[in-house]
Amino acid sequence: MKYGIVIFPSKKIQDLANSYRKRYDPHYALIPPHVTLKSFEATEEEVKQTTDALNAIAKVQQPFHMNVKKVSSFQPVNNVIYLKINPTDELERLHEKINEQTVGEKSEYAFVPHITIGQKLSDDEHSDVYGSLKMLDVEHEETVDRFHLLYQLENGSWSVHETFRLGKG
Repeated sequence: MKYGIVIFPSKKIQDLANSYRKRYDPHYALIPPHVTLKSFEATEEEVKQTTDALNAIAKVQQPFHMNVKKVSSFQPVNNVIYLKINPTDELERLHEKINEQTVGEKSEYAFVPHITIGQKLSDDEHSDVYGSLKMLDVEHEETVDRFHLLYQLENGSWSVHETFRLGKG
């Protein structure tokens, strides 16, 4: 089964992201706006081990600030448009611990914290949409105090398996 470990941002940022995702992200109806920390496939036994590891990580990781700064793109690697999150030591540390202490392969890409607002766009569509969205003045800071383990349903949508609150050790 497919799993993901994510941070859901505040409603304010989710509403902003969804205002674009409705039009530019075919996964809009499958999962709310999020920051992916890890995605992987696992058995039920591996998920139990992962849940234990995530509980241990959450106990020692303190809540931290997350800053959303601008609209950016992964082009030319792929035509994804996203809200860029400034990497912080705390966010990087959380990502590293999760990747070191849970099952699954490490990502082939470097960790770039972001919230996707458009994907699977043609080259022309990407150019047009990104050209206008990169002018947006996005400036938002919030405190992250939890992350979530999700699983993917047969219809492709995602559901929360468990929530982990930071610093509750």
